[in-house]
Amino acid sequence: MKTLFFKNMLPAGVIALALAGAFATTSMQSASKKSSVSYRQGFNALANGKCGNIAVDCDDDPINPLCHISGTTGPLAYDNQSNNCVIPLYKPVN
Repeated sequence: MKTLFFKNMLPAGVIALALAGAFATTSMQSASKKSSVSYRQGFNALANGKCGNIAVDCDDDPINPLCHISGTTGPLAYDNQSNNCVIPLYKPVN
């Protein structure tokens, strides 16, 4: 009796699992992406805390690594507040 039950129910279970996977995949593709990324312009710092003219897209979320002017190394990028570059910025989340 058990083997007959499993023989008849196994294909139905596999089909149900496949349908659930198809719908889950489709719903994940149409999910909206997080659009609340707040890009800020980060600038290189000159002497006396003044801002330079090299700008790069950064973020102000402190859980991310620090934002650099050239990739992952080099000078840090700072927030330009009244031409005062003392607040470091962070890498934007992609």
